[in-house]
Amino acid sequence: MEVITIHPESKEQTKAFEVLAKAFNIPFKKVKKESSYDAAFVARIRRGEKAAKVGKGLNVDMDHLWK
Repeated sequence: MEVITIHPESKEQTKAFEVLAKAFNIPFKKVKKESSYDAAFVARIRRGEKAAKVGKGLNVDMDHLWK
């Protein structure tokens, strides 16, 4: 027996593989990849993204960044 690892780049590709594997009666197992980033760090980034979307952010003029 061989093991094949696939790396789908979208949910559509994942779904297509699942349909194909089921059609050929090939057993498969989905394993979620864990993030290599700290959960607290990711949460802070997400909060910042949400704040920026509602206009709560800081714009820095790139010409005066180092002054």
